[in-house]
Amino acid sequence: MENSQHVLELLAEAKKLAQKFYAATGKPLGITGEVAEYEAARLLNLQLTPARQAGYDAIEYSNGLLRKVQIKGRCLPEKYKPGQRLGSIKIYCEWDCVLLVIMNHSFEAIEIWEAEREPIVVALSAPGSKARNERGSLPISKFKSIGRKRWSLPV
Repeated sequence: MENSQHVLELLAEAKKLAQKFYAATGKPLGITGEVAEYEAARLLNLQLTPARQAGYDAIEYSNGLLRKVQIKGRCLPEKYKPGQRLGSIKIYCEWDCVLLVIMNHSFEAIEIWEAEREPIVVALSAPGSKARNERGSLPISKFKSIGRKRWSLPV
C-alpha cells in the first residue's frame, strides 16, 4: 500500500473526526488500528501491505533482511487503568515482530514498542490466563517487559 499524500490527508481528517467523537461520547470511534498502522509506517518508514494480509500489516527491510510486522494500537487516556491489553496477536500466522503504537486521546503517537516473535509466543503460551491463551491478548505492561521502545515522542 502506498503512503500517498492523499491517504495521509484522509487520515488527518479521520483523526479529527475521531477526536470530536471521543470528546462528545467518551468512546473511541474504532479507527485506532488504522491510525496505528499509518503512524508506524510514517514514523518508522515501514511499507504497509494490502488490506487483509494474513498475519502482518507491514514489511520492513532491516540489515538487508525482510521483516514482516504485525501492528497493534492502543489509544490511552492520560490516566488509564492498569491491565490495559493489546488486541489479539495471531501467533499461528506468519510474522517476525509486533509493534505496539501507543497513542494519546487525540490519536497522536506517543510511543512505539517492538517485541520479537519468540518472546511473544512464550508469553502467550504461559498457563493461567484465558485472555492470553485463547484470545492472544497481552497486557501492555507485559508487552513492554518483553519488548523494547523503538520510538517516542520527542520532549
